[in-house]
Amino acid sequence: MAAKKDIETVVENVETTVENVEKEVKKAAKKAAPKAAETAEKAKAAVKKTTQKAVETAEEAKETVKKTTKKAAETAEEAKEAVKKTTKKAAKSAEETGKAVKKAAEKTAEAVSEAAADTTAKAAKKVASAAGTVKKAAEKAEKKAESAKAEKKAKAAPKAKVAPRMKKRFDEEIAPALKEKFGYENVMQIPRLEKVVINMGLGAEKDNPKGIEVAVKELGIITGQKAIVTRAKKSVANFKVREGMTIGAKATLRGERMYFFVDKLFNIVLPRVRDFRGVSDKAFDGRGNYALGLKEQLIFPEINYDDVDKVRGMNIVFVTSAKTDEECKELLTQLGMPFVQG
Repeated sequence: MAAKKDIETVVENVETTVENVEKEVKKAAKKAAPKAAETAEKAKAAVKKTTQKAVETAEEAKETVKKTTKKAAETAEEAKEAVKKTTKKAAKSAEETGKAVKKAAEKTAEAVSEAAADTTAKAAKKVASAAGTVKKAAEKAEKKAESAKAEKKAKAAPKAKVAPRMKKRFDEEIAPALKEKFGYENVMQIPRLEKVVINMGLGAEKDNPKGIEVAVKELGIITGQKAIVTRAKKSVANFKVREGMTIGAKATLRGERMYFFVDKLFNIVLPRVRDFRGVSDKAFDGRGNYALGLKEQLIFPEINYDDVDKVRGMNIVFVTSAKTDEECKELLTQLGMPFVQG
């Protein structure tokens, strides 16, 4: 808005200068015309006087007429020349003023064009930057839309389930071997794993909520599912335990997750135990179940040594459908449980 006002003021100043120049030219022309008229009148009067004198004296009149005519001609020529000079000067001044006006107009036009060019260039830069930001936003939106589509497709597509290799081996190798060894007539009599219960006692940290939280988190990382908190069913004064107090954490695994955990335990975790020579074969309960105790959680590869604040042990119970300890031991041996030899 300020640039437009400046341009308008410049144009108004140029117009006023042109008008003033035209007025001055007209005044100069008016001043030159009366002088020429006065000289002409003087010449006429002189002619009249000379003619009168010529009538009186013809010879003198002829000479004087010649002289006066010459003088009149000279004066007329001088007057013409003066008029011409004044007109030429007026024309030159008019031309100069016109040139000055043109130059001023050109300068103003250049200034206006430069200002307009600057403003247009700035506007173009702003438009270009805005276009760039719009392009970037559009690209981001396209990427987000593509990722969202890919996620939707991935969610919609049925996930290929990977069957546990231990379950596959049980169905193809272990179950027929057990049926042949114990002479089962029905397939449903073959003992199998029903569930695996991992229990962690936290009675020493019953007054430390942060320690209980860390233990539950570690148990969830080890088992692959969220662990639950176990609470005291009754108050025991000797152990300073009240009813409802948190005393442990546990996780019960079934199905495919159970087979994955057992496979990892037998083939990865137990070989990491220091001076490992096998697990005891006397920890059966007489009804086809087996209990295994671990002294520390560091043997699991999921646990980072730097994040452990305290060493915690756990108890792992293998619940099977076997009716005797012999059947349970054979089942676990076939699955890969490393019992002590001899």
